[in-house]
Amino acid sequence: MVREREGRPWVEMRGIHKWFGGVHALKGVDFSVFPGEVVGLIGDNGAGKSTLIKILSGVFPPDKGEILIEGRRVRFRSPKDAKEHGIETVYQELALVDNLDVPANIFLGREPALVGGRGLLALLHKGQMVREARALLERLKVNIGDLNALAGELSGGQRQTVAIARALYTEPRLLIMDEPTAALAVQEARKVLGLVRNLKEKDIGVVFISHTLQEVFAVADRIVVLRKGEKVGDFPADELTIDEAVKLMVGGE
Repeated sequence: MVREREGRPWVEMRGIHKWFGGVHALKGVDFSVFPGEVVGLIGDNGAGKSTLIKILSGVFPPDKGEILIEGRRVRFRSPKDAKEHGIETVYQELALVDNLDVPANIFLGREPALVGGRGLLALLHKGQMVREARALLERLKVNIGDLNALAGELSGGQRQTVAIARALYTEPRLLIMDEPTAALAVQEARKVLGLVRNLKEKDIGVVFISHTLQEVFAVADRIVVLRKGEKVGDFPADELTIDEAVKLMVGGE
């Protein structure tokens, strides 16, 4: 079912279980991502996708099972722990600050500073933020246009790009993208998909979640299918059709 890859996964989730009261949300799920691999995670509403990525991003602890990074077992007590291990997440709700410009949003919460006088006064280093933001966007091969534009003035695709750039500033090894093209026009969605493809060249693993299966198949190397908390499929993307994926998702013809 799964084509063998050289080396070992960068991250592995083994036998993951999660309960919410009497609801068994995940039932022994195995999941892995290799360096530079895009894994499409699909499933109907309630399949367990959000729960699985929230465990991987440190929001929830697993009730059973383990997570390994480069073969070593890790335990995340918070999203901060996941970030420190190289895992960043871009959620559908972007949480940009509309009245701040592009560099300010990219550096939000980690602004570089100039210390003046006797060290008592710290001023934001605006010039450094602009230079580094521009360099980061150039490395990602994307064009935002005017970096002084406020986030509230940007298009949906530009806002999504800023959110992705903010996540990539810390140079993560894995980027989780939850419905990154939701509510975007076709042309803007294509730009986001192009950005996902560029990440492969940088050896960054990506977990790509979308209800638009055409987009998942356009960028994914491998497709993992969840249904009612269980993994029911794990295929190289070129060995699975959209119709077959839908049948796995719904559990019938």
